[in-house]
Amino acid sequence: FQKSLNETFGADRYSEARKEVLTNMFSRPMQMALYFCTGVLEDETLFRHYALNVPFYTHFTSPIRRYADIVVHRLLSASLGTSPPIKMEKDAIQLQADHCNDRKMASKRVQELSADLFFAIFVRVRA
Repeated sequence: FQKSLNETFGADRYSEARKEVLTNMFSRPMQMALYFCTGVLEDETLFRHYALNVPFYTHFTSPIRRYADIVVHRLLSASLGTSPPIKMEKDAIQLQADHCNDRKMASKRVQELSADLFFAIFVRVRA
């Protein structure tokens, strides 16, 4: 897919801009990853990562970046027995996950609206 896109971008001065716009447009419809507590979901097929084709998957980055990553680090560490068990009920963990999902979606929406605004300003100035 990437190869065919690269071939359609051309080699003129706007090829990089076309590539960036089309890549952005193609990635928008992809389902956004969601945080959830595995103890709340009964359907283990929801744990899989489609693109990586693995049945169980967790994701996190440095715990200094986001609260959700701190929670994942603590839960993973507790499940591996390298730290004490977490003293939160699964429903409380799910509430935290829901809150993190809400904030992430709001942030994504603001980012998209900001890009739309700057594009509109760009078009207006160039018109």
